[in-house]
Amino acid sequence: MRISTGLRRKIWAAFILQIAAISCATVLGVYGASAVLKDVLIQRALTDEARHYRDRLANEPQAQPPDTYNMQGYLQRPGQGEDVLPENLRGLAPGYYSLPLERGGALVLVQEGDGGRLLLVFDAEQVNTLAFFFGAVPLVLVLVVIYIIAWGTYRISRRAVSPVIWLASVVQDWDPKQPNLAALSPEQLPLDVEGEVLVLAQALHDFATRIDQFVERERNFTRDASHELRSPLTVIRIACDVLCAEDDLPPYARRQIKRILSSARDMEGLIESFLILAREGDTTLPEEDFVINEVVADEVQKSLPLLADKPVELRVEEHAAFSLHGSPRVLRVILSNLIRNACAYTDAGSVVVKIHADHVAVEDTGCGMSPDELDRAFDPFFRGGLRKEGGQGVGLTIVRRLSTRFGWPVELSSEAGKGTRAVVKFPSVNSVEEGV
Repeated sequence: MRISTGLRRKIWAAFILQIAAISCATVLGVYGASAVLKDVLIQRALTDEARHYRDRLANEPQAQPPDTYNMQGYLQRPGQGEDVLPENLRGLAPGYYSLPLERGGALVLVQEGDGGRLLLVFDAEQVNTLAFFFGAVPLVLVLVVIYIIAWGTYRISRRAVSPVIWLASVVQDWDPKQPNLAALSPEQLPLDVEGEVLVLAQALHDFATRIDQFVERERNFTRDASHELRSPLTVIRIACDVLCAEDDLPPYARRQIKRILSSARDMEGLIESFLILAREGDTTLPEEDFVINEVVADEVQKSLPLLADKPVELRVEEHAAFSLHGSPRVLRVILSNLIRNACAYTDAGSVVVKIHADHVAVEDTGCGMSPDELDRAFDPFFRGGLRKEGGQGVGLTIVRRLSTRFGWPVELSSEAGKGTRAVVKFPSVNSVEEGV
């Protein structure tokens, strides 16, 4: 649902509830007034008329009971039976009554006095007529006025929030990678955008402009870093390979050159990881169908120099073969970091990369990690306490970020003194070969 629809719907709902509440209150008020008219005012009028007639009767013993358009009186003098009374009024004790429709539906006041028993009857139809004119008609007029005022107020409120709705619609339609800054430029704003909405629109325009500049600066840095950082490292690596090929190179110098070469390779891998992470929102990152076995074999081959001076066997066990659709560069970075970590933490034994039907496991017989270290293994710049040298402590952090970004979960299990097992799972694969 669009934001504008939601805001307008809420305003409309608020006015509907307000009108309903006022209408209910008005109806209840008129109903209460009608009840007061019937039960209080009519009774008071009948009581006053009865008192007035008693005063007349005291002065004129033959005075006739009241007989008007709205009221009819009956007097049962002493010694007379109830035959002088209408049938529906017989048997009533002194008091005030509202007779049901089957008995005439009238309002009756019955009094005992010196001149006899007095009954005053007020026509219920007249009461209803009075209640209609003094209740229903004002009610209709009040409700009509309320509805007109509410509708006008709603139109004014809707016009007041229209700039907010427009602004929300513009921002909602923005492409996060390329926000349409021109839509919020001062010359493009509607005439009714003013006050706080104008301030908000200008702030969003300025903020989006700064974000666009930051994104452009990041793109430029990524592009420049990709070239400027890799080129010197490539020169260093090639120069080290040339020097290592010299036969008369002293053993000490050869060891130092190998350390330089190893660090250069580590730095290349680190730069590759950082560049990929910097381009997480870049849709130009190539994706393709590739056989994961080939990528694993290639990364294992690249990591062999890391174990040149260690009694450690690095090998691949293929229990299945499958292809994957994604970025082979990303998978290379993940596997490279996991294999390098396994090689660095293993001084003797083996590092085995196992390929199964839907995951790849890297198992080593190295120093392993304690439960506390395992909980912090993916934290930035954290290094296991048993490791003595090398590494920056960001390899597993990079692995976690890349695996989360591309939907390839990574699980880590380890036991101090026995080794570590890292598993990269692939939810969607295409099987190539089973039971290899």
